[in-house]
Amino acid sequence: MSDLPSRSEKTWLTIIGIGEDGPDGLGEEARRLIASAPVVFGGARHHALLDRLISGERLIWQSPFETSVDDIVSRRGTPVVVLASGDPFLYGVGATLSRRIAADEMRTIPAPSAFSLAASRLGWPLQDTATISLHGRPTELIMPHLHDGRRIIALTSDEKGPAELARLLTNYGFGRSRLTVLEALGGEREKVRSALAAEFALGAIDPLNVCAVEVVADEKARILPFTNGLDDGFFEHDGQITKREIRALTLSALSPRYGELLWDIGAGSGSIGIEWMLCDPSLKAIAIEQSPERAARIARNATALGVPSLALVEGTAPSAFRDLAQPDAIFIGGGGSEPGVLEAAIAALKPGGRLVANAVTLEMEALLLSEYAKRGGTLTRLEVSRAAPVGTMSGWRPAMPVTQWRWIKDLT
Repeated sequence: MSDLPSRSEKTWLTIIGIGEDGPDGLGEEARRLIASAPVVFGGARHHALLDRLISGERLIWQSPFETSVDDIVSRRGTPVVVLASGDPFLYGVGATLSRRIAADEMRTIPAPSAFSLAASRLGWPLQDTATISLHGRPTELIMPHLHDGRRIIALTSDEKGPAELARLLTNYGFGRSRLTVLEALGGEREKVRSALAAEFALGAIDPLNVCAVEVVADEKARILPFTNGLDDGFFEHDGQITKREIRALTLSALSPRYGELLWDIGAGSGSIGIEWMLCDPSLKAIAIEQSPERAARIARNATALGVPSLALVEGTAPSAFRDLAQPDAIFIGGGGSEPGVLEAAIAALKPGGRLVANAVTLEMEALLLSEYAKRGGTLTRLEVSRAAPVGTMSGWRPAMPVTQWRWIKDLT
């Protein structure tokens, strides 16, 4: 049996993390590799920082970025150096390149990440601090992290990012939170300033910055609980919504697992898909809704609740399923009794995937009873009553009962 090639025999790509201190922050090996590289990829800022070290061809990142990735891959087998900010594998170019290039073809020399630098300046234990990238992403992604007493470090896109974050915090009831802006960390321009979110007026902010938030929640702050079954008031809706108690039980039946994709068919307000995605950042969902008005409402809800990447398909099931990625789980909350919808959903589901369908109408219930008799699974009757005024007293007012069918597709 032959030995596997060593890393040194296969390595052609070197990824080097750099800080704002430029060459001064690099070790001897990193300096040597940059100086001897025939070609060096990086941003204009990276090239400027290492101007006196680079002797080979300098290539600036192109737009779209994938063009540069293709260029790097085309040079496989010849020495290439890529410059990155801080830790290349923390929201960096290393993560992108690793999708196309094997680990044993690369060597990486990381520098401290912006998160590490910010935590060291603030004296915050990084393991107890939420870290998130808002670079090129909606600011609302921070919403699930906003809990009283929480510490958050967030990467931003530019000099406008801190003010946008301050506005979001104020608008959602976190205006008393302290927002610290850490600019150009590790370099000569380093600056650390802070203000309360509601009073934020810092100017001349360096485009290269991270924000640290010490969360303070006002009495009516919009805090997203960690449990399933958010209060219905969190969602904009027209009555077409899976109610809180039923939603919690439905998410339990759907049983989200790492990296899975959900189809939310007849999504209404989008509450099921949104709460699915809130369970873990790795989860994805596609909301399928035929009403343009409701589809627009789903998009607003997804953004407001911190999962703006919820995919939205406006169309009628089952024709709307065409060309969609195969789901690991499917929820049918509306339109399931329409011809062909349930059959097409079952056909589309991955082997081993879970299907959960809720019925409030007799027609949909009859369909679920038939499928249960034919395919098995579990059939559950869900009934909720809420206290309501009865004259001068109170009594129980029952909501419409829900029949829920849960079925797991065979692996064969």
